[in-house]
Amino acid sequence: MNTKLHALGDALGRPIRLYLTEGQRSDFKGAYVLLPDLPPTKMLLGDRGYDGNKVRKIISEQNVTPCIPPKKNRKIQIEYCEATYKKRHKVENLFAKLKDWRRIAMRYDRCAHTFRSAIYIAATVIFWL
Repeated sequence: MNTKLHALGDALGRPIRLYLTEGQRSDFKGAYVLLPDLPPTKMLLGDRGYDGNKVRKIISEQNVTPCIPPKKNRKIQIEYCEATYKKRHKVENLFAKLKDWRRIAMRYDRCAHTFRSAIYIAATVIFWL
């Protein structure tokens, strides 16, 4: 059983939206669900897995600047600000804090909906209480 957690966080590294997909799915599926209704922001940081023309178009249509490094196989490499991209560690810290909960790190739950519920409870306790 594999799952992949997609997260949309704020500038402080707190989760705003979380989405769980199958582990073998592309990152684009998570992006298509999370990005259409972005909260007001100036810039969006994402990892290389989210580098796609459709994703960049969704982000740009909302007047948000994407800071996503291009994939290695992209024919025309797109520039991005490496100094700004270094702030992405806050997102990695978000995942690290969630995995401090053993139930989430070890994925004890068989059902995806139960696992997702555990993630929501952990995120609420860690970041919002």
